[in-house]
Amino acid sequence: MLNKVKTYINTHKLLRPDGRYIVGLSGGADSVALLLILKELGYFVEAAHCNFHLRGKESQRDEEYCINLCKKEGVKLHVIHFYTAEYAEQHKVSIEMAARTLRYNYFETLRHDINADAVCIAHHRDDSVETVLLNLVRGTGLRGLMGIRARNKHIVRPLLACSKADIEAYLAAKEQSFVTDSSNFVADVKRNKLRLEVVPTLKEINPSFDETIIKMSENIGEAQKIINASLENAFSNIVSVENGDTDALFSQLQDGMPKQALPNFRIDTVALKTYVSPEYFLFYLLIPYGFSSPQVRNIASSLSSKSGKEYITDSYTLLFDRKMILVSQREKTVPKPLELPETGKYIYSEQCCIEIKEEVVNDIFTIPTVPNEIVVDKRKVHFPLVLRRTATADRFRPFGMRGSKLVSDYLTNLKVDAVSKRKQLVLVDGNGEIMWLVGRRSSEIYRIDSTTTTALRIRFCNLK
Repeated sequence: MLNKVKTYINTHKLLRPDGRYIVGLSGGADSVALLLILKELGYFVEAAHCNFHLRGKESQRDEEYCINLCKKEGVKLHVIHFYTAEYAEQHKVSIEMAARTLRYNYFETLRHDINADAVCIAHHRDDSVETVLLNLVRGTGLRGLMGIRARNKHIVRPLLACSKADIEAYLAAKEQSFVTDSSNFVADVKRNKLRLEVVPTLKEINPSFDETIIKMSENIGEAQKIINASLENAFSNIVSVENGDTDALFSQLQDGMPKQALPNFRIDTVALKTYVSPEYFLFYLLIPYGFSSPQVRNIASSLSSKSGKEYITDSYTLLFDRKMILVSQREKTVPKPLELPETGKYIYSEQCCIEIKEEVVNDIFTIPTVPNEIVVDKRKVHFPLVLRRTATADRFRPFGMRGSKLVSDYLTNLKVDAVSKRKQLVLVDGNGEIMWLVGRRSSEIYRIDSTTTTALRIRFCNLK
């Protein structure tokens, strides 16, 4: 048993001999075996126990067992209490999801606090088989058929080479007791139903069923490496990130469901169509953004759609715009029009503000050349001004032109994408004339001329 775990650790480079590690200790057979094995192999370990207060006296029994075991083994134990049911209700998630979130968040916080290298979790081979089956029942891509990974950032799983029977035999040989969660024997949770009813039936058909599944998962893992290399080679030709790093986005997507916020991006549909599997590429890219499998299939079958077709999730919007697909974070609230009664500085939203200053036009007066600033003749301006989003019928007279033009047509000529069009701001004079297509073009009507003595300098600024 020790050699099997040691070989697995070395093969997957999970632990360093001089490292510091936390073992997630529930008191059950798997985590007890993990703690004892790592200690026997000479690793420096501390244990962490989470009391979720879900099973009454059993929860307290488990905590006391872990305290006594760690005292006997000379291992430092960290204990934390969670009121999991209340958390689940407050955050509108299942008890299982609440416990998982609380547990892993605590482990990561503790890892930082004690400067540990990783957290060791006692998942074993049978857990990985159950995960594959559970994902198969739910419907999954290749990633879900790879089972449980040996490493996921700072979470490592040294027992994945071992079966449940291996673990129980090891503990029996050591005459080591452990606690048992009574809920594991109730087939009313999907994973328990698989463990207690489905897997035994499949083993009647194939006694080596679990080994077969693990080998399949390993083969899929190797195939996934080839697929990932193909995706990475094509990624920067198909995807461009708004104000960001395309390589960094690809790296984030490697996690499957990354926790950190994902950036806005655009897809070149012409380039996407040349990829060997546009639909798989879209699955890889869009599922982490919260798009459902049916949505992705519809998007993949609509790559030649006209502009304007839109799909939404709770957090993101996907919009077809000419030969591009634009994916952007949904706005929680749309800023209301802002009235500017006089000169001064005004906050438009959490992200931006606008500032209006009066200046004398003299020998040192300068005309700005940056897009976020304009100067206008004060005599031609009528307060109050209004800063707002552009509307459908908006027209203005672009600087240097004689006639007026629809704002939408002007933006189209500049090849501005549809999402940016929706968010385009205009500064409107008190008489209803658009003075400035913010960040792009001022109006000819308010230009400085040889008779101007006083100007207004208007600057749009970002707060973040």
